[in-house]
Amino acid sequence: MANLIDIIVPDVGEDEVEVIEILVAEGDSVDVEASIVTVESDKASMDIPCTEAGTIKSLKVKVGDKIKQGDVLGQMESGAAESNDDESKSEKTESDDSKKEEAKSDDSKKENAKSEDSKSASSKSEESKAAKSKSSGSKTIEVTVPDIGDATDVEIIELLVAEGDTVAAEDGLITLETDKATMDVPAPEGGKIVSLSVKVGDKVSKGSLVLMLEVEDDEADSSEDDTDSSTEDSSDAAASKSDNSSSESSSKSSDTSSAPAQTQKAPPVPHHPSAGGKVSTGKVHASPSVRRLAREFGVDLTQVEGSGRKNRVQKEDVQSFVKYELSRPKMNPGSSAGSGNTGGGLQVLAQPKVDFAKFGEVEEVPLTRIQKLSGPNLHRNWVTIPHVTQFDEADITELEEFRKEQNAIAEKRKLGVKITPLVFMMKAVADAMKEYPAFNSSLSESGEALVMKKYFHIGIAVDTPGGLVVPVVRDVDKKGIMEISKELMEISVKARDGKLKSADMQGSCFTISSLGGIGGTAFTPIVNAPDVAILGVSKSEIKPKWNGKDFEPRLMLPLSLSYDHRVIDGAMAARFAVHVSGALSDLRRILL
Repeated sequence: MANLIDIIVPDVGEDEVEVIEILVAEGDSVDVEASIVTVESDKASMDIPCTEAGTIKSLKVKVGDKIKQGDVLGQMESGAAESNDDESKSEKTESDDSKKEEAKSDDSKKENAKSEDSKSASSKSEESKAAKSKSSGSKTIEVTVPDIGDATDVEIIELLVAEGDTVAAEDGLITLETDKATMDVPAPEGGKIVSLSVKVGDKVSKGSLVLMLEVEDDEADSSEDDTDSSTEDSSDAAASKSDNSSSESSSKSSDTSSAPAQTQKAPPVPHHPSAGGKVSTGKVHASPSVRRLAREFGVDLTQVEGSGRKNRVQKEDVQSFVKYELSRPKMNPGSSAGSGNTGGGLQVLAQPKVDFAKFGEVEEVPLTRIQKLSGPNLHRNWVTIPHVTQFDEADITELEEFRKEQNAIAEKRKLGVKITPLVFMMKAVADAMKEYPAFNSSLSESGEALVMKKYFHIGIAVDTPGGLVVPVVRDVDKKGIMEISKELMEISVKARDGKLKSADMQGSCFTISSLGGIGGTAFTPIVNAPDVAILGVSKSEIKPKWNGKDFEPRLMLPLSLSYDHRVIDGAMAARFAVHVSGALSDLRRILL
């Protein structure tokens, strides 16, 4: 026969703690040690587990309530059979006896541990003194695990600093996790990390050495000697107290002996796993159960917006975040030009590591700054945009004759301007964009609308010694051939001299990448998001073309139009390419 039992608040180490999250509901079936509620004190957040398996019948607390040891959280129906009062008393007596025996055993273990601590206190003091003597303006102190309650052998789940890092007072150094809580060990003072004595996965207890911290020393030499003497005296006192005092005083003595130069330790504070293993200045409020769930999903809690009180992250927030991330295309953090990471939900295997030196002599050359910046963007655009490329040719025989005539006139007038075929391509593209406005748009952030632009700015890919850059020529539709030519010459010089500003490469509506001066017959240019299309231009060549009566030599220019298939379909792209080709073949069309 099942019986109702009270769910009692165990020893939480504080007078009162606040209930910040209810983890079960009436009617839920729970296992032994399953978390019932999450509470928070000034030091940490922790889960309160149930002592038996069963079904939750009622809850007597709500979020925001203050509770203490012995309070009733609710009632649950246990599967255990009812027993009479004598049996219950007998079990209670046996339990009490058992607890006393365990307490005695713990006291014995503590006495042995304190004896070991007192033996090592002297050597720690010597190490601290030697570190101080290295510099009159600074000293090196030991940072140890402060009082973390009754917990021992607590696992380190994250290192928040590295050797050489500079930290401020109260910054988190490591993150510890017990079955009930997650907490940081803070820096007692501001300074520089000299060395780390622990690693992820290590088990530590109160007094364990975490790291050596170099801090400023404002005291005079004589003051330092007094401090060293005081430290030695406190170590001796700790050794004698560990033999004669009670368990409680023994614990206090251990605190004194393990604190170098009598440094006061701040209590551990709740912490979140920070992105990239770097120190995070902000804190994420979440219970241990939520943190475990986040780790299972591989979620960085710093990226999750909390919906609970004081922006506390709830289980529902983590689940919603996972659903959102799975439903949208994105780049994985840390993607780079040479990384194997992917975006857009593509599950592509990372590049295997290859030792090229075993095949012959090699040399490693670092990427240029431009390559490092453009690589991730090119990668993102390629894997997140569904590319289609339309190929065509434009007859530029008359256009080339006209261009040469205009260059001769400009040279005769000493205008200092040289007209290139690229100028006419820009005018032809701007004209086609007016006819087909979808080419002058961008997908909205939600991906459910198009942002239609009323201006016509065209980006021009420029090859430089450091890599590819794309400066932007603005209002192409409003400028003449000479004005655009002059502007093109100016930005080309700035690009090759590395003098382009960030503003010079922003705001494009469409991009043109011309390889005509080098060679090739066609290629597939990558759309430069947020643009939705890009025109690739290859080297022109004389080809025989049928005019209805016979073949005649014509100068043909290969065009490669890549576009975002989410915005532009094949038929529209073909019409756009024909429009550009026609405008280049007969410039009078642009005037109509």
